[in-house]
Amino acid sequence: MNTLYLKIALRNLKKTKWYSIINIGGLALGMAVVIIIALWILDDVTFNKYHKNYDRIGQIYHNSTNPETNEIDTDPSVLYTFGNVLKEKYPDYFKHALRADWIKDHTISNGETISTKAGTFIESGAIEMFSLDMIKGTDASLDQLNAVILSESTALAIFNEENPIGKSIKINNKMDAVVQGVFKDLPRNTRFRNVQFFANWNLFETNDDLFKWVKDVWDGWYFNMYVELKPGIDIDLVNQDLQKFYVQYGPKDQVVGYRERSLYPFVYPMNKWHLYSEFEQGIPTKGRITFVKLFILIAIFVLLLACINFMNLSTARSDKRAKEVGVRKTMGSRKSQLINLFLIDSLVVSFIALLLSLLLVLISLPWFNELANKEMNIPWDNIFFWGALFVFTIITGLLAGSYPAFYLSSFSPVKVMKGTFKVGKSAETPRKALVIFQFSISIILAIGTFIVFQQIQYTKDRSTGYNKDNLIYLSMNNPDYSGKYDILREKLKSTGVVEEMAQSFSPQVAIYNRGGGFDWPGKDPEMEDEFGLMAITHDYGRTVGWELIKGRDFSREMVTDSSALIVNEAAVKYMNLQEPVGTYITYGKSEPLKIIAVAKNMVMESPYKPVSPAIYYISYSNVNFMHIKLKANVEVNEAIEQIKSVFTHVVPSANFDYRFVDQDYEFKFRSEQYLGNLAGVFTLLAILISCLGLFGLASFVVERRTKEIGVRRVLGASIYNLWKMLSSSFMGLALLSCLIAIPIIHYFMEQWLQNYNYRMQISWWIYGIAIFGALVLTLLTVSFQVIKATLINPVNSLRTE
Repeated sequence: MNTLYLKIALRNLKKTKWYSIINIGGLALGMAVVIIIALWILDDVTFNKYHKNYDRIGQIYHNSTNPETNEIDTDPSVLYTFGNVLKEKYPDYFKHALRADWIKDHTISNGETISTKAGTFIESGAIEMFSLDMIKGTDASLDQLNAVILSESTALAIFNEENPIGKSIKINNKMDAVVQGVFKDLPRNTRFRNVQFFANWNLFETNDDLFKWVKDVWDGWYFNMYVELKPGIDIDLVNQDLQKFYVQYGPKDQVVGYRERSLYPFVYPMNKWHLYSEFEQGIPTKGRITFVKLFILIAIFVLLLACINFMNLSTARSDKRAKEVGVRKTMGSRKSQLINLFLIDSLVVSFIALLLSLLLVLISLPWFNELANKEMNIPWDNIFFWGALFVFTIITGLLAGSYPAFYLSSFSPVKVMKGTFKVGKSAETPRKALVIFQFSISIILAIGTFIVFQQIQYTKDRSTGYNKDNLIYLSMNNPDYSGKYDILREKLKSTGVVEEMAQSFSPQVAIYNRGGGFDWPGKDPEMEDEFGLMAITHDYGRTVGWELIKGRDFSREMVTDSSALIVNEAAVKYMNLQEPVGTYITYGKSEPLKIIAVAKNMVMESPYKPVSPAIYYISYSNVNFMHIKLKANVEVNEAIEQIKSVFTHVVPSANFDYRFVDQDYEFKFRSEQYLGNLAGVFTLLAILISCLGLFGLASFVVERRTKEIGVRRVLGASIYNLWKMLSSSFMGLALLSCLIAIPIIHYFMEQWLQNYNYRMQISWWIYGIAIFGALVLTLLTVSFQVIKATLINPVNSLRTE
C-alpha cells in the first residue's frame, strides 16, 4: 500500500509541475538554511573540543567586588606568586597548573631570516595538557629550559624542508631557544588557533625585567594560568576551597583589603570559554551563546516559513483533490489511510527537497565560511550526521504535511460526489493566518537585522577621541630599540612622509597595564582604586592627535614634567575632581605627581563600553609600542617603503611588522559584523521563501478566478480596477503582518540594546521603511500574476471552464 501511495505522490508532483517546483524549491531553501545554521552552531558548541582533556581543563579567573558600588569585576589575569602557592597548597586537585604569558606577536630570527609569529611562554606540561598533535618530538619536548616547539606551518616557513629539531632560533633578538618539537597546526575553532609557537617559561622568566620585582610580591596581575584537574575532581569543590585563597595565604597587611573586595580566584572551565565569555556580577551569562540561541530561533522560523508555503499551496489546491478524496472514501478508504496518503506526499517532497538542499549547501558553504570566518564542512562520513538529517527530514515532512493531510481527509464524500462541495471562506481563514504569521516573522527578522547593523554602525561612528587615520604602530619586541628613539624619530621625519612618532606602553587600541594605590584630595580611604596606566613619550599627543580639554601637553622644555600626569575625562569623574589641573596626587611613597591636563576620553578598549579612567605619564624605558603618524598627502605604500628602509638601517635586527590603527579598531567589530552578515543573509532567504509562497498562492488564486476576470473584462472593468481588486486582499495581509510584527520586534530589540552601554535609540522611521518595504514587496510579488491574468483575452479566459 505504501508503495502505491509513493507512486501516487510522484504522479501528483509530475502532474502539477509548477506548484511542485515552488513547494520543493521553498522547502529546499529552508532546509539548506537550517543545515548551514546547524553546521555553524556545531562549530561553536564544539569550540576547544580539539583538546582531549577538554572537560578537565580550565583557566584561573578571579572576581573582585568594588566596596562602593558592589559591582563585581571578573578578570583572567593572575599574580606570579599565586602560581607558586597554588601548586604548593593544592597538589591533590591539579594534574597540571601552568603559568603562561599572554598570546602575542614575537620576532623570530634564524640567521638572516626574520619573521613575526604569535606565540606564548608556558610552563612544562603544556603539550600533554593541550593534547598537541606532535609531528616531531614528544610530550616532553617543552621541558628543557630553552625549548621551543613550532607549528608545522611555522617550521616550514622558517626552515623550509630541513629538519628543524635541534636548530637554534632567537626570540625577540634576546632569547636563545632550541627547537625541540613540531606540532600540527591547530584548528580554527580553538582558543589557541593563532599560536605558532610555545616556548618554555624559563626563557621568559630569565630574560624579562618584569621578573625582577613580581616574584615575591602580591601585586602585578600580569600572567595567565591554565590548569587541568585530576580525574574525578569536582570543579565546584575546588572553587569553593579557592574562595579562601587570598585570606589564607596573602600578606597579612592586605588580608583586610582582600576580604572587603571579596577577592577570590576560581577555575573557569574550558567548555565555557567560548560560549560564555562575558560576565555580569561575577556570573558568566553572555557571549557567543546569545548568538547561538538567536540562530536556533532563526533556523526554526525559516523552516516554519518553508513549511507554511507547503501547507498553503496544498490547502489552496484542495478543491482539485476533493473528487479524489470523495472517490476513495466511497470505495471504503478510511480517514487514517487518506492521512497517510497525504503525509507520504509531503514526505516525498521533503526528501527531494533534502537532496536539493544538500546541493545548495555544498555549493554555498565556501562562501558562508568566508562570510562567517569559519571552517565548516559537511561531515559526510559521520553516521550521526546522517541520522540527524534523516530525522530532521521526517519531522519537516510531517510538519509541512500535517495540516493539509487532516484538512483534505476531512472532506464529505456526499458533497464531493454531488458536486456541492465548495471551498468557502472558512477554509481561507487558516490560510490567511498562516500568511500573516509568515510575513510577520519575515518582517521581525528584517527589522531585527537592520537594527543590529545600525547599532554596529552607531558604535563605529562614535568619536574615538583621537585621529586613527594614517596611524600605524608596531611592537618593539627587540632590545635593539633601546636608546634609538631620538635617531629613529629624526630619520623618520626627514623622509618627508612622517608627521610625528611616539612610543607607549600599550598600542592605541588597548590598555595593557592597570593599577591602583593612588591617593588624591577627597579620596575615600577605603576606596580600592584602579586606573589604566599608559607610559608614553613626549610626542604621543601630537602623534595620535588627542584633544586636551584643559591644561597643556607634555613638553621637553619642562623638566618638572617627569613627575607630571595627564588624565582623561573618565579619571576626573572617577576621582570626583572639581579643578583637576594643578591637583597633586601621590602613589605610595613617591613624590607628589601634578595633573597638568585633562584629555578627552579616547576609546582604546571595547567601543561598546564606557572609557576606563586612564593616567598618562612620561617614560622612555617602560614602553613597548611605537606609533607613527603618516602625512595626509602621501601615498601609503610608498611611505611604508621609506619607513621600512629607515628601520632596516637603524634597527637591522628588528622585523618591521606594522599594523594600521584604523584596521585594528575595525577588528573590534569583527564578531558582530560576521554574525550580522550571516543574520542578514538568512533574513533575505527567509523573505525570499515568503515571497515564493506568496507568488505561488497568488498564481493559484488568479487561476481560480480566471473566469471571473474574463467576465469582468467583458463588462468593462479596466486592468487597473482588476489589479486593485485582486491585490487588495494580499496588501491587507501584509499591512496586518506589519502591525503585529513591529511591537514584538521593538520590545525585543530594546531589551537587546540594553546589553550595550553605548547604544543607539530606535527611530520610528525604521518601522516606516519596514512597512513601506513589505507593501512594495507584496505588490511586486502579486502583481506579476495579477497583471498577467488581466491581459489575457477574455474569450480565452471564459473558455477555461
